[in-house]
Amino acid sequence: MNKFSKAAPAAVILALLAVWELIVQIAGIPLYVLPAPSDMLKAFAEEFPVLLGHAGVTVMEAAAGMLISFAVGIVVGILIDAMPTFRKCIYPILVVTQTVPVIVLAPIFIIYMGFGYAPKILTVVLMCFFPIVVSFSDGLGEMDEGYLNLVRTYGGSRLQLYRIVKIPAAMISLLSGLKVAATYSISGAVVGEWIASQSGLGYYLIRAKNSYMLDDVFACVLMIILLSLMMNGLVKLFGYLVLPSSRRKRRTETAGKK
Repeated sequence: MNKFSKAAPAAVILALLAVWELIVQIAGIPLYVLPAPSDMLKAFAEEFPVLLGHAGVTVMEAAAGMLISFAVGIVVGILIDAMPTFRKCIYPILVVTQTVPVIVLAPIFIIYMGFGYAPKILTVVLMCFFPIVVSFSDGLGEMDEGYLNLVRTYGGSRLQLYRIVKIPAAMISLLSGLKVAATYSISGAVVGEWIASQSGLGYYLIRAKNSYMLDDVFACVLMIILLSLMMNGLVKLFGYLVLPSSRRKRRTETAGKK
């Protein structure tokens, strides 16, 4: 049953692709209207070297934005947990930043920051910062008071309280936010590249769209999906490395199955 549940999503995706292929082939839909999955895969293979070059730029922007979001999110998350007044002041602002579409802000960034990498990276930061800081601050706030009182009983300082107890306990929540942010990071970079750029998957996507090469458009979308999954996978690997308990749990489950 467990194996079936894992294979079910892949089976559904393959079934939908098969239906898509049949509809396009039977109805004779032109390539410039709707390419078949086979056309998309063919274009992906043919354009792979070009896509890979643009993907390098997009991944660089996404990674830079993720690192900035992670570093600032850790600091702001601790301040939110440690200072209730700061939380009351900053939390509404964080929520407001999520109500404004990033596609609206991107042109403003370009006006003030130029056409380089900075506005694209800032776009990624805006999309990734919120899930990281919210998940981390919530994880810090959900700590059992019994553990905190134990550290205080032994004379632990506030810094030791966070270093020994709170931050390690909040790592699972932080990783959940990182997974969401990692998935958004590639999309954020692409949105920034839509507005003004000379490289990147967003630039390639706009160029292919303007040329009505929809097979290349879908090939670019496929590359974006693969990169988003890759970023999510890297966060999972990071979690596996920094959480020994999860690693031990996985080994125990594997040994039990054997």
